[in-house]
Amino acid sequence: MILIGLTGSIGTGKSTTAAMFAAEGIPVNDADKVVHDLYRGEAAAPIEQAFPGVVENGVVNREKLSGQLSGNPDKFRQLEAIVHPLVRQKEKAFIESSTSAGADMVVLDIPLLFETGGENRVDVVVVVTCDPEIQRRRVLARPGMTEEKFAMILSRQMPDGEKRQRADYLIDTGNGMDTARRQVLDVIAALRADKTRES
Repeated sequence: MILIGLTGSIGTGKSTTAAMFAAEGIPVNDADKVVHDLYRGEAAAPIEQAFPGVVENGVVNREKLSGQLSGNPDKFRQLEAIVHPLVRQKEKAFIESSTSAGADMVVLDIPLLFETGGENRVDVVVVVTCDPEIQRRRVLARPGMTEEKFAMILSRQMPDGEKRQRADYLIDTGNGMDTARRQVLDVIAALRADKTRES
């Protein structure tokens, strides 16, 4: 089983790229979706304890949580200490069930892969990238996004250039999605060829 770590800065097209792997039959574990589910499930109570007033009807209100986190890096660490172990448990269960189902590779879609040391848990790293101007345009077109919010998100992410240097494979979404899809197919083919050579 090959563990592919998929990452990329906000607005580079990582979610779209993950969907391309899924369309080729590769199981994908989306860390953001896992967190979303945890905010409606087992993470809600410990988060409410650490950040009183952010849970409504058993669900974490992201806006309220974001308000408490704003400009306070220590609070981010506190939140990560609650959420990351739960995310890892779900990831482990996902890998086990994919192995049982006979998958030869899986994608772990982790936005903060390098920032959290996640590259040590995968076999190869695929970084999704695009021109900074395209990235900026995409992000600022999102509902509720502001220059300040964008700057705060970027400040918590490793710069794109550094991610690119540390990648085993790059997917560039800046030249259109057809080109990106071809690159995804090339990555899958290369990994399967490597595996065949090794065995």
